[in-house]
Amino acid sequence: MHSDLPSSTPLIFRLFKYTVYAVLIFNVYLFFQEEWLATEHTFKQGITLGDLISGFAATIDTAAWVLLLLLFELETSVLADSVLRQPKVKYSFIGIRTLSYGFILYAFYGYFDKMLLTYNISLFAVDDLCALVGQGYATIVTIDEYTLLDAQSCSALLGQDLFRLNGQQVIGTLSEWQAVQWLAWVDVVNSVTWIAVVVILEVDVWLQLQGRFHGSVVTVSTAIKALLYSILFAAAAYWGVLGDFLDFWDAFMWLVAFVFIEMNLFRWQAESDRVFD
Repeated sequence: MHSDLPSSTPLIFRLFKYTVYAVLIFNVYLFFQEEWLATEHTFKQGITLGDLISGFAATIDTAAWVLLLLLFELETSVLADSVLRQPKVKYSFIGIRTLSYGFILYAFYGYFDKMLLTYNISLFAVDDLCALVGQGYATIVTIDEYTLLDAQSCSALLGQDLFRLNGQQVIGTLSEWQAVQWLAWVDVVNSVTWIAVVVILEVDVWLQLQGRFHGSVVTVSTAIKALLYSILFAAAAYWGVLGDFLDFWDAFMWLVAFVFIEMNLFRWQAESDRVFD
């Protein structure tokens, strides 16, 4: 179990770990900034409360995950088992965890809704594309990133079949829309995979508090999480090659952060085994 004495973890390790956590907190602001700019094009008529999750899925998702990450850090590294079993701590954590999972599931719906939105396109026929410069039309760079149509981008698109996001002034070629659709699908897969990871971690923490996290249980848990982390690594690599840097950077930082949580859990298990031996 956790010791009530100060942590023996090297200071430099703790500094590095908490720096990673701080970076993830800052990423909430970066996602908000990126999505705020994107909604100026994808929700040009104005964003309603119902559209909020589609427009700001990554911001809401990241904020909820940061809260959940801090809970896991407290449970697996900071607080003693005796503290975690106190009713006021236990039920406070349940309340915060319920709120976090509610927003995470809400964000998953947002990713799915955004993915469907990327298929809501139709052929855009225009006689003189360059005549649209200065009229608020934007071209695709990648998912959540668009630039206003100008003389240079207009010339690059001349002679190509263009598709427009229905009801909005966002245009691109079919291949560009397909690339955005793939990225939207990766968002969905990444979201549901992370949900599966934390479900397994929740079970791990619960079993550890019951003194039952050992032997074949650990082996099965490790195997399942290895598969899930492989999917998450593949998603991060995909973003690194074909997506934007923020998605890749955030995905990489989250993998690092949960490596720390896994290390916390391993150390917690080892300490518990020594106590019961």
